[in-house]
Amino acid sequence: MKKNHVLILAAISSLVSLNIAQGAMDAKIGMEKCYGVAKAGKNDCAANGHSCAAQSKKDGDKTEWLNVPKGTCEKIVAGSLTPGV
Repeated sequence: MKKNHVLILAAISSLVSLNIAQGAMDAKIGMEKCYGVAKAGKNDCAANGHSCAAQSKKDGDKTEWLNVPKGTCEKIVAGSLTPGV
């Protein structure tokens, strides 16, 4: 493969990666982490020694969280903007 082709492919790959990353960041704009409201197996991200979403072990764990629209967390019973102990 010619050097020019490799450079062009690398540039295109970089642009595609940036576009995907930007889309993921846009999804979180206007959202906040709400601790203590996730049902078992329904959390949004890593916590409590696991590395992935949907691995919470119990309902209402104060260290597990969900992304919710800004301003709604504290309106939810047991919802908190900070993780519990």
